[in-house]
Amino acid sequence: MRAKLYGMTLQQLQNVVQELNMPKFTAKQIAEWLYKKRATEIGQMTNISAVNRQKLEERYSVGLHAPVQESVSSDGTKKYLFETSNDKFIESAYIPDNNRATLCVSSQTGCKMGCKFCMTAKQGFQHNLTANEILNQVRSIPDSEGLTNIVYMGMGEPLDNLQEVLNSLEVMTADWGFAWSPSRITLSTIGVMPALREFLDRTKVHLAVSLHNPVPEERAEIVPAEKAFPIKSVVELLKEYDFSHQRRVSFEYIMLSGMNDSPKYIKELCRLLDGIKCRVNLIRFHKIPDSKFFSPSYFVIEKFRDALTEKGIMTTIRASRGEDIQAACGLLSTIEQKNIK
Repeated sequence: MRAKLYGMTLQQLQNVVQELNMPKFTAKQIAEWLYKKRATEIGQMTNISAVNRQKLEERYSVGLHAPVQESVSSDGTKKYLFETSNDKFIESAYIPDNNRATLCVSSQTGCKMGCKFCMTAKQGFQHNLTANEILNQVRSIPDSEGLTNIVYMGMGEPLDNLQEVLNSLEVMTADWGFAWSPSRITLSTIGVMPALREFLDRTKVHLAVSLHNPVPEERAEIVPAEKAFPIKSVVELLKEYDFSHQRRVSFEYIMLSGMNDSPKYIKELCRLLDGIKCRVNLIRFHKIPDSKFFSPSYFVIEKFRDALTEKGIMTTIRASRGEDIQAACGLLSTIEQKNIK
């Protein structure tokens, strides 16, 4: 089986051309065809000699593949299902919103973090996606050329697949790659350390931390990774970095009725986040099968937002999108994997 070029960094492409005894500059030519000219076949790379194209084709392919399923919501959200190299499935969600077009990409098949409110967690961990599989989600959807933003908030914990995620981010932001501004990209994590520090040191993309409860003992009940990566330690690490200019940090907070929506949690959030410039995003819980959790009413969520705002913490309510097409992470792929068993 031929290896895939799409998703390789410039250094990796340089290793390829060196291995095949090609001129060193060929690596940049390949990168331009892959990431700027959007080539789908090696044969399209016409400024590379026919002999060298043949060498490439014997060992490599571009490595793009289309989604196997597309669902369209009444609100314009689209859910794409991709098959992975280990015969599993991942999901990407395309979210249009006025002048923005955001794609939510996955970084793993399944997830080992075990968050109790997450459908992906019910699959368990199955597979780390390669940079090829991550970026194929960006390249292979019909809406690809109109994308304005990418969020690593799909299936999986991105910092549990650090190197492949970093490789994909390098391709996204490097001059020889997509040349996107890091300000167009956000990565979401529960706070895996020390990978979090490496991510902050090596990239400039935005960060979103899955918080959900500011009380450590209670957070551990719904986010088991709290035991390994305490949220207090995560916040202390973040205080070492400057989020006052181009890069921002936000905290994701899924509202769970009777569990994290009372004034007690407003006080604890203010105590935890004191001293860090940030935003809190309140998220209404999307019901998943066999879950004991429910979302509070919109009125309760609004009151929670207003109280945090009055305390000086910028707080927003994230609009719910795509519920009619099972847009919550993991629902569609779980159904598909059950169907093929």
